[in-house]
Amino acid sequence: MNVRTGLPLLVLGALVAFPVIDPAATYEQTVLLMAFLLAIQAVSWNIISGFAGYISLGHSVFLGIGAYTAGILAARWHVNPLVLAPLAGVVAVVVALLVGSVVLRAKGPAFVIITIALLLVFQVLTVNTPALTNGSDGITLELPSWSSDIQNIPFYYAFLGLLVVTVGFAGWIRRTKFGTGLVAIREDEGKAAAIGIPTTLYKNLAYAASAFFVGVAGAVYAYFLTFLNPLGAFNILASVMVVLAALVGGKGTLWGPVVGAFIVSFAGEAATNFGGESQTRLVMFGVALVLVVVFMPDGLVPLLNRLVARKRQAVDYIDHVVTVERRPVEPSVPKTEVLLEFRDVGKAFGGLRAVNGVNLAVLDGSITALIGPNGSGKTTLFNLVTGIAGGHSGEIRLAGRPLTGLPPWTRAHLGLGRTFQVTRLFKAMTVMENVVAPLRGFAPGVLASDAVAGHEADRARELLSFVGLGRFTTERAGALSYGQQKLVELAQVLMLEPRMVLLDEPAGGISPGLVDRMAEIIRELNHRGVTFLVVEHNIPMVLDLCDSVFVVAGGSVLAAGPPEIIRSNPAVLDAYLGGVVS
Repeated sequence: MNVRTGLPLLVLGALVAFPVIDPAATYEQTVLLMAFLLAIQAVSWNIISGFAGYISLGHSVFLGIGAYTAGILAARWHVNPLVLAPLAGVVAVVVALLVGSVVLRAKGPAFVIITIALLLVFQVLTVNTPALTNGSDGITLELPSWSSDIQNIPFYYAFLGLLVVTVGFAGWIRRTKFGTGLVAIREDEGKAAAIGIPTTLYKNLAYAASAFFVGVAGAVYAYFLTFLNPLGAFNILASVMVVLAALVGGKGTLWGPVVGAFIVSFAGEAATNFGGESQTRLVMFGVALVLVVVFMPDGLVPLLNRLVARKRQAVDYIDHVVTVERRPVEPSVPKTEVLLEFRDVGKAFGGLRAVNGVNLAVLDGSITALIGPNGSGKTTLFNLVTGIAGGHSGEIRLAGRPLTGLPPWTRAHLGLGRTFQVTRLFKAMTVMENVVAPLRGFAPGVLASDAVAGHEADRARELLSFVGLGRFTTERAGALSYGQQKLVELAQVLMLEPRMVLLDEPAGGISPGLVDRMAEIIRELNHRGVTFLVVEHNIPMVLDLCDSVFVVAGGSVLAAGPPEIIRSNPAVLDAYLGGVVS
């Protein structure tokens, strides 16, 4: 048993034993159970804000929803609120799904502001619906039915048990394809969609998953307090403490929110004992939040991990063994079937016409180049094909199917892969996690499947060996050289088993030796049936590698034809090739 598993088990054992060893320590038990409650919220918050990167400053709204659900029903049905705890969690999930379908369309500061407003909206609703919530007078619940001799010990174990389940749930999510998809969204939402991850669905499910255990805890908390009022149930300070706990410990990690919750809870208790009023505590926690963000943005747990981790020697290049299969040159077979087609495609950004009536066809099984000066509309055409550039005029078809209106992940599921001019790997993830992240299709069972296991893991290792990076599976993607990242991104796209790949400057920014390696890989993949549309400024590579070339200028196609025709076209030479083609 290593430290990562042994230490949490040791701490858990001590927490379980504490009320048995000293049952009269009621104050200490209360302080601890409030730390458990904060940790439950912080771990849950971490699912949507730490894993997926959508920062919520009003997440304690689900604690209030769970508390009021249990309080209202317990008062009307005369049942124990603990019995209603699972139902309170379900109600929180339903609210999260309804709200998330709207608010998760916003990003960044807009989402943060909306979550704060959501907390205040529910506070106002509970005040102004006295028939249901008893308004500002609040709801009084019956006292616990057990003996006063054991006081808060049942609540202590209820919150501790709920914390253990919540941490287990969050850890399970992180190990699944769902969790990998959430981290991909946090790192680069546009790229996640481009590799087949249905980002809208993932975000909504994450928001719902982050609400359930908070709602359950709210029901237990209502019974613990035996009194609910709007200001207490929907308290902005409670939400600030949740965020602060996760940031102090380390958002995006499993144990960071737990560690941070204990630190923040104990600090808050100390501030209260020294006479701090609620407004003073709010200012104190607000200042602490700013200081943590500025001076310790990764949190305590990642900082400790970096301090104790052994330094690994950096590897500067790819595997020495070239694994690309060498094949004899086969007779060229004429390619006649159109795989990707642009029909009078246009795109404007305000008054700028980036693409102007483009008509071109990429033949199935070909390697086709798209060349032209910077700003000529090449990357915009790629963005239109993959669905990340918004609406456009004209029509784009893949294998005869119109792509208009399809989200990026659906286009990826149809067999369309794409690399980017500047590599867009998920740099906080390992190389293996990056390569297994793409989804060739979506079904509910995908969410719960292991992120790195089975056939997909074997396929990822095979692809990494194919591009020469088989030794780098456990390395963090952001630690690789730029050329290595280019190869990992290509392996990542190949996990989609694409019929067509759009390569945006595959030779850009890499060494000449690696350019030759990249060309070999493209040829081999083309032999295996993959069609390529390549944007590239390395003209010798284009003319040597491609079957046909389209020259774009000012958003329009200037010339088209096989490399030997483009090579000798005077207009193209003068305008784009500088008069020299080697």
